[in-house]
Amino acid sequence: MINGRTHLHVVVNETMMGQRYIEEVLLPHVRLFLGAVGDKFVFMDDNAICHRTLTVQDCLDSEGIQRLVWPARSPDLNPIENVWDALGRQVAGRNYPPTNKNTLIRALTEEWDKLPQQLLYNVVQSMVRRVECCITLHGGHIPY
Repeated sequence: MINGRTHLHVVVNETMMGQRYIEEVLLPHVRLFLGAVGDKFVFMDDNAICHRTLTVQDCLDSEGIQRLVWPARSPDLNPIENVWDALGRQVAGRNYPPTNKNTLIRALTEEWDKLPQQLLYNVVQSMVRRVECCITLHGGHIPY
């Protein structure tokens, strides 16, 4: 978000499926943002399989959560990819890189909390330029 973020949610020991996505992400987090933002709230996810199940769509519909229509296979349009890249670079640049799952989770969580809010603001604000560039390139890869 432009003005804040949730805690990093790390999925461990199982695959994220539609029902788990509903229980661990949509209901405890996204529903609250809808309540805080109001009618102008539009939810942006990606085309991960667990995000596109009928169960998830039914949940979004029942909660009144409007989803941004998103073209398939378009990661360069999604600003979260820039955030994941920054997070990955921070973890890789640590003095003591993670050596197992537990230290990786700890490193990801610590570095997530350290990411500057300005980075999140900038990538969200870049959406207009991303879409304009994509239109100019007729749907081709954009330099973000």
